[in-house]
Amino acid sequence: MSATEIDYYELLEVSRDADDKTIKSAYRRMAMRFHPDKNPGDAEAEARFKQCSEAYDCLKDPQKRAAYDRFGHQAYQQGMGGGGGGAGMGAEFGDIGDIFESIFGSAFGGGGGGGRQQARRGADLRYDMEVSLDEAFHGKQTEITIEVSQTCEPCDGSGAEPGTAKRTCNMCAGHGKVRAQQGFFVVERTCPTCHGRGEVIEKPCRSCGGEGRVDKPQTLDVEIPPGVDSGTRIRLSGKGEAGPFGSPPGDLYIFLHVKRHKVFEREGTTLLTRVPITFTTAALGGSIEIPGIDGDMITVDIPAGIQSGKQLRKRGAGMPVLQGRGRGDLVIEIMVETPTRLTARQKELLRELQETETGDECPQSKGFFDRIKDAWNDLTE
Repeated sequence: MSATEIDYYELLEVSRDADDKTIKSAYRRMAMRFHPDKNPGDAEAEARFKQCSEAYDCLKDPQKRAAYDRFGHQAYQQGMGGGGGGAGMGAEFGDIGDIFESIFGSAFGGGGGGGRQQARRGADLRYDMEVSLDEAFHGKQTEITIEVSQTCEPCDGSGAEPGTAKRTCNMCAGHGKVRAQQGFFVVERTCPTCHGRGEVIEKPCRSCGGEGRVDKPQTLDVEIPPGVDSGTRIRLSGKGEAGPFGSPPGDLYIFLHVKRHKVFEREGTTLLTRVPITFTTAALGGSIEIPGIDGDMITVDIPAGIQSGKQLRKRGAGMPVLQGRGRGDLVIEIMVETPTRLTARQKELLRELQETETGDECPQSKGFFDRIKDAWNDLTE
């Protein structure tokens, strides 16, 4: 069904005395409803969208509308509306572009703001840094050197040779975008001459080749705060890659990796270490000293009868809280070590101890063998 068979006012669902604002609002509503992007694969919706576009193209123009009201579709088809050809094409493009931009975004038109491509920010950069657990505890001040694009000094990022200037692009008249009509659609794309900048460099800078930036080493001061962990990210604002043609630079992100420690393992702000003790210390109790991450000696009291795998906790002896107060804990896991080298006298003393054992000294062993005995009795009954 062609648009000539349907009244334009009926297509847009407005009365014949509707004002321009009402017609424009009605077209926006119908375009949103039937646009192909909103109805993929729906041929009927696409046809209805084209009909509504044709209706709006006629009714929004006072001369076309007057001719249509007088002569109907025949007047519009034969050009009696006076609006055919290229007359007023720029204004029509802007009007339709405004509608599409409000509905579907800037891809369908640039509106009345010119449409020049905004300055593209420079890329963000990543730098991986390895620190020791001691450095993560205390924090540190360090320097890094990276190769990064920076603003060209001779042209100050403009890309033009010093003493020369840019000129407005003739292709897009400084807008950065060009438009073309394809059937019922107005297609807008980036200007191929200036690439969206709206300006053309007549004489590129010899230092940067017209890019406005050059690659060179950059040395930066980096502060590592106490309490950082693997995966901690430090952001240096504006220290990333310079943007083209003097646009703002990106940021530099430093990703930290904490190396394994010889003594301590880490879980958040908690430190874990495994400490071997003699079986006599485990049996009689006592105390041991171990070095803390802060360099101070830590005294650990060992209760009598402690078993391997038992964990003792020292509050506030762990890692500092990143950007906060206080410290985590230190967890000491006890490992009871059985002696492997004994003198004749030590063996003699142990045999004397063994002769005096009743089984009640080691409740876990006694309980285990009692369970074995009960299980055997159950099998033999």
